[in-house]
Amino acid sequence: MSEKISGIFTPHVVPLDNDGEINEPEFRRYIDWLIEGGVHGLYPNGSTGEFTRFTPEERRNIVRIACEQAAGRVPVLAGAAEANVRETLKACEAYAGYGARAVAIVAPFYYKLCADSVYAYFREIAVNSPIDVTLYNIPMLASPIEIPTLRRLAEFERIVAIKDSSGDLSFMMRMITAVRPDRPDFSFLSGWEAILVPMLLVGADGGTNATSGVVPELTRMLFDLTRGGKIDEAMKLQYRLLELFDVMLFSADFPQGFRAAVELRGFELGTSRQSITEDQKFDRAQLQHLLRCILADFGFVAPPEDACPVRENNPERHQSRQIVDGVMNELRGRGLV
Repeated sequence: MSEKISGIFTPHVVPLDNDGEINEPEFRRYIDWLIEGGVHGLYPNGSTGEFTRFTPEERRNIVRIACEQAAGRVPVLAGAAEANVRETLKACEAYAGYGARAVAIVAPFYYKLCADSVYAYFREIAVNSPIDVTLYNIPMLASPIEIPTLRRLAEFERIVAIKDSSGDLSFMMRMITAVRPDRPDFSFLSGWEAILVPMLLVGADGGTNATSGVVPELTRMLFDLTRGGKIDEAMKLQYRLLELFDVMLFSADFPQGFRAAVELRGFELGTSRQSITEDQKFDRAQLQHLLRCILADFGFVAPPEDACPVRENNPERHQSRQIVDGVMNELRGRGLV
């Protein structure tokens, strides 16, 4: 039996050259840096990697490079979402041949489907895939994977995990309650790092977190602190990472903020395939200035020569603290901590 999927998997960006093509040498250098920074696994062709902006052939090339460069040092969870089941299964076959640990497949998008249709889609993949499958629930962009559907799909041995990007803590708890008693090998991954510590506390096995592509050292530290029971230290770091996450997520069209931050860590990413206006180019420069200020706080980059703006506390941080306190009180009441 393959090892259970757990830890922090990085849905990484893809460097491009001056012609807008995949910059393979820089991509390989970036992968080495992520692994050296402590990530538990790689997640090519995720949302952060802008998989929809590459051709099917390019997506296969991205996974091939990731698997080759990882060379077994960390597992690869390859995004295999295509427009239909046939193309998705072709991707599954290719990625199995490259040596990926598993694939991640988003529920059908564009068309809004009922629960039975979502089940039928994944059932066909589960029956025919040559590689383990991670379900990807992202209800803001695709048909939701509801808990009764998840319970039915968990009956297939080939389906081994779910990545949930809803950010709903109670939904994560309900999924775990519904599936784990019968499938202790089944993995639960959070795609919303703003409350990663609470997710881990209620039983999630890890996360697929874009911030790990910028500060892999810190996301690994957060995971280790939480698993080690050092909750206060973990939450201090969670608060600090939340500021970085919010700036990258909300200050530009996703994932441009993350690309801007990765560049500050020393990588040439080139221009994204998403066209931008001149005003957006100016805004991106301002964003990178703010990101430099935040990363300088951690000692990862030199601070800008001009002054950094005053950064106010985000009220969401206090909400995050309340969530953690509630989780810890519940766990103490059950005698689990």
